[in-house]
Amino acid sequence: MTQHVSPPRGSADKVPLTEQLPAWRTLLGRADVRTLSLLGVLAALVLIGGVTKPDEFLDTRNLQLVLTQASVIGVVTVGMTFVITSGGIDLSVGAIVALSSVWATTVATQEYGFAGILFTAVIVGVGCGLVNGLLVAYGGMVPFIATLAMLASARGLALQITDGKTQIVTVDGILNLGERDSYVLGIPPLVLVFAVVTVIGWLVLNRTTFGRRTVAVGGNAEAARLAGIDVRRQRLYLYLLSGLCCGIAAFLLIILSGSGQNTNGNLYELDAIAAAIIGGTLLSGGRGTITGSVLGVLIFTTITNIFALNNLQSDVQQIAKGAIIVAAVLVQRRTASTT
Repeated sequence: MTQHVSPPRGSADKVPLTEQLPAWRTLLGRADVRTLSLLGVLAALVLIGGVTKPDEFLDTRNLQLVLTQASVIGVVTVGMTFVITSGGIDLSVGAIVALSSVWATTVATQEYGFAGILFTAVIVGVGCGLVNGLLVAYGGMVPFIATLAMLASARGLALQITDGKTQIVTVDGILNLGERDSYVLGIPPLVLVFAVVTVIGWLVLNRTTFGRRTVAVGGNAEAARLAGIDVRRQRLYLYLLSGLCCGIAAFLLIILSGSGQNTNGNLYELDAIAAAIIGGTLLSGGRGTITGSVLGVLIFTTITNIFALNNLQSDVQQIAKGAIIVAAVLVQRRTASTT
């Protein structure tokens, strides 16, 4: 006679948690909490903009403008995210954008057309990044001092080139990219470039050896060196990458404004650092997120747009940005102390 034995209470037919939960809850469980929080903040800002100025804010042209403006600083922020993840900082990004834009829009450069402007903007950005990288990686200078010196030098050189005047672009190929006729499925070309840079940046940081080395250097440079990573060369590459992003951003800014000015890129370093910080990139290095940085850019750009539509003073806008930065750093410190 076979005796039936009941299984112990609570042990019958245990099913993995992922099989018990609906698919949408499983997805949310895997998502980063900070990313979801940033999406919530962005959604709240969109709601505020839609409530305060529904006709203007939700207009397709205004949303295209927000994305276009976010594209320029967004490309800079991608490069800044890599540098901060490695434990460095780059205060010269705005000045490099300015220098690249004015050097690429001189009369001599414009004679070479579209390719000449693009090549000059990129090569000037990379050249400035090379100087920063050599000073930091092989010169032993503190990143703050090295890039601060580049900020002053690049601004001064940009002013010298322009003599304080605006350089108007006359190349049709550049000007046409700023027209609505060049939009692809209603998306401005600048936004498409930003999207491509973001995807490439995400893949490099999260799916390549270069990205892993960047995180390792930022987490513990000495341990990274003992593990066989050439820390100095890695830092040089990172500042080259930052300079490259500045050159691309300068080219996008030329398309957007149709000119080159020595005042271009003003306070870009503040916006890029702030976007990276609130996105979740640690100032101390060792952790970075391209997704969070992009969301940070969109948040700041949306705030700027809402302030402009509601005719609020720019000084209030800067105060709001400063408060957001302080709050983000405090959250980072609290998170780090509890882990």
